[in-house]
Amino acid sequence: MTDVKICGITNLDDALAACDCGAEALGFIFFKSSPRYVSPEEAGDIIAKLPGGVAKVGVFVNEEPAVVKSIYDSCGLDMIQIHGNESAEYCRGFSSHLLIKALNPWASKSFPELDEWTPHAFLVDSGDAAKYGGTGNLSDWGFARDLARRYPLILAGGLNPKNVGRAIRTVSPAAVDVGSGVEREPGKKDHVKMRSFIERARAAGCGGSGGIFEVNSY
Repeated sequence: MTDVKICGITNLDDALAACDCGAEALGFIFFKSSPRYVSPEEAGDIIAKLPGGVAKVGVFVNEEPAVVKSIYDSCGLDMIQIHGNESAEYCRGFSSHLLIKALNPWASKSFPELDEWTPHAFLVDSGDAAKYGGTGNLSDWGFARDLARRYPLILAGGLNPKNVGRAIRTVSPAAVDVGSGVEREPGKKDHVKMRSFIERARAAGCGGSGGIFEVNSY
């Protein structure tokens, strides 16, 4: 079964609805330029009220490692998603079983051999030269499919209830990640769309092995 991460959570109502719909993970964006930014204090308050069994993922872009670790500890996060131009050396400063490293196919040729990286999983998104993610555009499914054959992969970028089944059948990712595709406005989720997205992801039934968000504490 392919896991589902609902990203860009900004309020408790959406967080609880995502849990009720069966999401395996929730994403909290700590990048101030994002319309889905949530402060560490707000995220911590939400996380403290969540049921067990759902992974809480902090999303960071080119942030100082000490700041990332401080927010991880104070908010009670389970995983760290690094979504900027961070180097392999930067990533090795974190426990690999906690780390998700986002890759943008437009910049993939600038990366060294991916075997030099040691994350728990790679994430393929559809960022461009101006944005690191959240564009609402489809990512490169061919690039993602090839990557999924070698590494645990999370597929993001332009997913929604209408295309998630096809995405899973095409790429076979371990997980899918959705933000804008289940929103009524930036940072505010549409609960009907969330439920439909997860139901259709489950119905696809031929993705990766899942379990990507079963992690231990830092």
